[in-house]
Amino acid sequence: MKKVALVVFSLFIVFFINGQNSNSSYILTPPPLKTPRINGAKVFGVRPNSPVLFKIAATGDKPLKYKALNLPKGLQLDEKSGIITGKLSSEKVYKIQINVSNSFGIAKRDLTIKVGNLISLTPPLGWNSWNCWGVKVSQEKVISSAQALIDKGLIDHGWTYINIDDGWEAPARDAEGMISSNSKFPDMKGLANWLHSHGLKFGIYSSPGPLTCGGYLGSYQHELQDAQVYNSWGVDYLKHDWCSYSKIFAEKKDTSLAAYMKPYLVMQDALRKQPRDIHYSLCQYGLKDVWKWGDKVDGNSWRTTWDISTSWNSILEIGFSQNKTSKYAKPGRWNDPDMLVVGNLGLGSDYRVPWGDQIKPSTLTPDEQYSHISLWCLLAAPLLIGCDIASIDDFTLNLLTNDEVLEINQDQLGNQASQIFASDVYQVWAKDLEDGSKAIGIFNMSEKEQNISIKWSDLKLKGGKVRDLWRQKDLGVFKTEFVTLVPSHGVSLVKIN
Repeated sequence: MKKVALVVFSLFIVFFINGQNSNSSYILTPPPLKTPRINGAKVFGVRPNSPVLFKIAATGDKPLKYKALNLPKGLQLDEKSGIITGKLSSEKVYKIQINVSNSFGIAKRDLTIKVGNLISLTPPLGWNSWNCWGVKVSQEKVISSAQALIDKGLIDHGWTYINIDDGWEAPARDAEGMISSNSKFPDMKGLANWLHSHGLKFGIYSSPGPLTCGGYLGSYQHELQDAQVYNSWGVDYLKHDWCSYSKIFAEKKDTSLAAYMKPYLVMQDALRKQPRDIHYSLCQYGLKDVWKWGDKVDGNSWRTTWDISTSWNSILEIGFSQNKTSKYAKPGRWNDPDMLVVGNLGLGSDYRVPWGDQIKPSTLTPDEQYSHISLWCLLAAPLLIGCDIASIDDFTLNLLTNDEVLEINQDQLGNQASQIFASDVYQVWAKDLEDGSKAIGIFNMSEKEQNISIKWSDLKLKGGKVRDLWRQKDLGVFKTEFVTLVPSHGVSLVKIN
């Protein structure tokens, strides 16, 4: 009996230790309350006569009931789903009050709708198929992730884009030169309609060259035709990837800025001729300092680096190199350090990155994942989930549904954080917010836990009340300095009023 008891006790200790070391035991954010809370963007941009699609993001015990006061003529709100649709014809700024209620109470928030020339007034939040499925993506897999995004509540926190990356294109164009989807995507328009009916937006992928990175058809010399097809399907987002255009670029032997801009201007002109808003994502890896001219080709976001991978070194090289781009970010114009590498991703058997080989957990530690999400939110970067949402674990779901952290990304002032201090031990990044407060990320770059102290005077602050955003907890008033214990490769993300 003593031996049996000893074995049972030993197993208990093993399970206890494993539980303590698991991601699930490292969840920092408390669950949402039963009372309603309105989340997501506080401002929305749309061009005159373009279709409006805006999903009010809200948490709280369901069912929720949605109302909108001062909703302008031309728009309608579905009070059960919280989806606003319609069209507005005149350039104007509308102030609307959103009310969300349930049996536990009511939440209210103002929403600003700006009808004008600029869209994507806050960075896009959504999902992209590449880091999970690669070119093995299919309509079935896209619907699976979209349904999971709804069922697991991500949509209630503002995640709305569902973007198909490379691998959807048919092998050849028709006799008139029109592009179509391959057998993996039997009904693109039907897919878009299904997404739109659930308040989600539909993204797609192409290249300014004749072929995509995966060897599928690009848009070269068919830009207007492709844009017309995207419009007919109901596309809301285009990722336009440099890829095979590099060969055309090399043949021309012209390295001027105009030569880098040309292929993106051609597609920009085609997109603007369509009667719907399509977020224009320039994927050309930061060539010729794209952050300095991306707005000149009407880009809404632009990649500033080469592809990310699921490693801390990649986060270091990509995320922590963004200080040079900070001053170029603003509403409707976002620097993009690539997609998120948290959750279950398409990794090779040796954890290299072929994307779409085998679904495995990210190799980033929990602390590295907190740093990854914190930095991308401070950078006002587009947030595109790369994992298989249908198999998302509790830790990753919690990581992606902290509304106070996401508010830093979605802040309507549109500032990108700047690097205040950097050493081998730690870095400090700070971002001014619309309400006059400041978000601060204190990152431990070392291999061991560190007590880190920052003086408010170095941030041109006089001190104030500090809130831990991951734990959603007030830490008190700090008058001259703030001291925090930060894990290796981890972060302390705070807001000071």
